[in-house]
Amino acid sequence: MAGSVLAEDDFKPVVVIPVYNHEDAIGVTLVDVLRFGYPVMLVDDGSSAICRDVLVKLCDQYAERVSLIRLPRNSGKGAAVKVGLQQALEAGYSHAVQVDADGQHDLEDMPLFMDTAQASPEALVIGYPRYDESVPTHRYLARYLTHVWVWINTLSFSVKDTMCGFRVYPLAQVVSLLREDGCGDRMEFDTEVVVRWVWQGLAVENLPTKVHYPIDGVSHFNAVKDNILISRMHAGLFFGMLQRLPRLLRNKLNG
Repeated sequence: MAGSVLAEDDFKPVVVIPVYNHEDAIGVTLVDVLRFGYPVMLVDDGSSAICRDVLVKLCDQYAERVSLIRLPRNSGKGAAVKVGLQQALEAGYSHAVQVDADGQHDLEDMPLFMDTAQASPEALVIGYPRYDESVPTHRYLARYLTHVWVWINTLSFSVKDTMCGFRVYPLAQVVSLLREDGCGDRMEFDTEVVVRWVWQGLAVENLPTKVHYPIDGVSHFNAVKDNILISRMHAGLFFGMLQRLPRLLRNKLNG
């Protein structure tokens, strides 16, 4: 494991949940998260009035434990996560747990993710899915194309999955990376930030986690638009990998 174990007083995690029109699921997800005792930042990514009202009520109901960040317009999951990470760092937290709003993640794994992050405080802790029967076959198979691109673009098998939205970021490192490299604002964000993390020679911890498909049946993945964005991202990362090829090969040989 990377780094040294953080003292309990220095390990200050917060859960960041990007939300876009998941008014039927976010209440259940939030209650599921809150039972572990961590503070939560909800990031409203320009949701409809119905979802916006639900988020305000939840924030009022759990006022001492939940804060609400509101984006003026829908800017994408990546944009919402980036705002949440930046504000979490400014608020004094050391780590941020990213969780999807739709309830697809098995939060029984939260203690394991937290323990791993505290034991390896400089590592990005990433979940890799163990699916149940609810996963659509085309989504399951499509992930492997991204896996192949990630292996190519990192020259490494060190990352088992880059599309799972259940992960723990060391805030100082990831915010610094985002200031330098940006990363995409929509569905491509989850993969791109991991590839750029590996490019910087930073540590990764992979943890298995159960995933099932949304409790509210809502998916904001646009098969045309988001696949175009993801394809462009992979192409851009490939040329970025070629520019970094000597350093990546040195890191691989030295590792």
